[in-house]
Amino acid sequence: MSVTTSTLTDSDKATLRTAAYGAVSLIAAAGAPHKAISHGSIALTSATGLVGHVLSAKTKDIHLPGKSVADLADHVLPSLTAAMNLLAQHPGEAGNFHDTIQVAIQAATQTCKPSPAVTAMAAKITAALNG
Repeated sequence: MSVTTSTLTDSDKATLRTAAYGAVSLIAAAGAPHKAISHGSIALTSATGLVGHVLSAKTKDIHLPGKSVADLADHVLPSLTAAMNLLAQHPGEAGNFHDTIQVAIQAATQTCKPSPAVTAMAAKITAALNG
């Protein structure tokens, strides 16, 4: 385990990963093409700092339940807000997480002309990040 992640509990790390990968999953569920989602996922694994260490870890603790976009959103959007609140205790990392998610969403939506549903989901993700 990296020294930089030692201040986070396993539950905290799971929250961050679920929020981040859940955001990309929401964009996919809203109708973004597969190639676009690949770009979003690559953006997440390219993060640096504490956020980068957490997001690049190989784990099985990302839980994205639900059988509909609404179910997924009910789980992911609050996780994004919780992740921001959790990282507020780590100088600079809340901004790092926010920027990482925004880059992932931008990467997932810039490869094609996003549909209105994808654009609306991106706005909901941004609103959740901003609390």
